[in-house]
Amino acid sequence: MTDKKGFPPTILMIRPVRFGYNQQTAVNNAFQSAPDHSESEEHIQAAALKEFDHFVKQLQEVGIPLLIIQDTNHPHTPDSIFPNNWMTTHADGRVVLFPMFAENRRLERKDSVIRTVEEQFKTEDMIDLSVYESENRFLEGTGSFILDREHRIAYACLSPRTDEQLFRTFCAQLNFQPIVFRANDTRGIPIYHTNVMMCVADQYAVINLQSIDSKDRENVARTLKKSGKTVIEITQDQMDAFAGNMLQLFNKELQPYLVMSTQAYHSLNHEQIKLLESFNPILHVPIDTIERHGGGSARCMMAELFLSPK
Repeated sequence: MTDKKGFPPTILMIRPVRFGYNQQTAVNNAFQSAPDHSESEEHIQAAALKEFDHFVKQLQEVGIPLLIIQDTNHPHTPDSIFPNNWMTTHADGRVVLFPMFAENRRLERKDSVIRTVEEQFKTEDMIDLSVYESENRFLEGTGSFILDREHRIAYACLSPRTDEQLFRTFCAQLNFQPIVFRANDTRGIPIYHTNVMMCVADQYAVINLQSIDSKDRENVARTLKKSGKTVIEITQDQMDAFAGNMLQLFNKELQPYLVMSTQAYHSLNHEQIKLLESFNPILHVPIDTIERHGGGSARCMMAELFLSPK
């Protein structure tokens, strides 16, 4: 979505330097797979870097405004490729920092990244929620919740990474209506991040409604429809292929694109693709290494900067 000023958000992406399987996040991320003995750390990093650079090239070719920041070797942050979890920005100039579940992911809030954003964009205030890590309360940015910025609605499925009261605090401070629900995968395990099971675009929403607890499902669907969204349902198997982990982007001419991984695209059926393409072109990229070992997909790799450029 664009902001109220009429220009598209710049997309912040962190170019990995030591990407790899993170044991600290694997305890509650069912989408992660540990490498086998044939995959060295160097091989995984090289493959992820190739996927990342190809992704960036595809976005550049359609005119998506980007800010690419090279990660640093130290401290070691294996998940730095997923910056959407630790920071959000807002059209009024506010920047919010979030508390992260895994201790080594807290190191991703690097001063150098924040400073680069502040040097290139106008910021007014910073809200630092990371202090709640000391209370073991977590809220991992636009992984933990999905924002409908136009209608000021925020959707969140509760998990060890998404504290309900902290989510409501965020919504009160940023003026969003909180929609809270529970959602599980096929094994009955809480879905760790909301952005793997739903995506809210300007005119539609892609969502795995069947994963949502029956007592919450109707409210979520009703809220989406009331806000004018066409609801496009995906299955549990499609969610497992990251079909919920999409993000609608706008280029400099305000042409929308729906961005997803190639795995997610191939999980969709003909009718779903046709419906999505009636709203916007689809751009999909192969990021198999990042998905398999990082447990996140295309949406996780993009943090939207809803700030005015200096």
